[in-house]
Amino acid sequence: MAVQVVLVHGIRTSATMWRAQVEYLQRRGDPVVAVDLPGHGSRMAETFTLDAAFATIDDAVTDAAARGPVLLVGHSMGGLLSIDYVGREGRPPVDAFIAASCTAIPRGVGLATYRMLARGFDSLPDRGMWLTDQVLDRTLPAETRADFGAGGYAFDTQDTALRSLSVLDLLAALHRIDVPLWFVNGQYDQLRVNEKLFLNVAKDAELIVVPRTSHLVTAMRPRVFNAVLGLAITTLEQT
Repeated sequence: MAVQVVLVHGIRTSATMWRAQVEYLQRRGDPVVAVDLPGHGSRMAETFTLDAAFATIDDAVTDAAARGPVLLVGHSMGGLLSIDYVGREGRPPVDAFIAASCTAIPRGVGLATYRMLARGFDSLPDRGMWLTDQVLDRTLPAETRADFGAGGYAFDTQDTALRSLSVLDLLAALHRIDVPLWFVNGQYDQLRVNEKLFLNVAKDAELIVVPRTSHLVTAMRPRVFNAVLGLAITTLEQT
């Protein structure tokens, strides 16, 4: 049975951020689905709640599991949600997991600072889009430059989603995860703050740090990230 890949995007963006990965997997003939979380992308008009976000992930995983082993891949907020999901006491049908750009506990001063900065950008006349475009133009390759914002930016959802993440007990979830797990971080990713702690708590997890790369590792280094996908799929195929 073919490995089924489920992709979960980060905050503000949408399923379109995974275009390079979807194209790579489709060329390989690997089944893949990239979901839109509530309040993002095609579901921008919806209200973001943790329950709705987890239901979205669970629906995609459960559907995929009917056709083969599941590789779940989450980036940033999608990775944090997926850690909590995979580490549930009632284990979901996930057979391997890639957690990208999400080795930080979303609580306390760090989360408060992130929310304050996000609100500051959002208060600008263009909601910070000029600065965002400048950064993306200078850091993303042409092949993925349009992908991050192609589904629109979830400005109105961002603070609600960030605030909701504080209730996640990620360390307890990581301790329960017993499937192959890869943490993938860019060298300059601000969410590497609890990287060592996550690696120590998780059972048999592996860490891949991509040099000269920031938080948007999937778009900045699509070929490297695609190679990690290939590694995870091969690992599942050989078990």
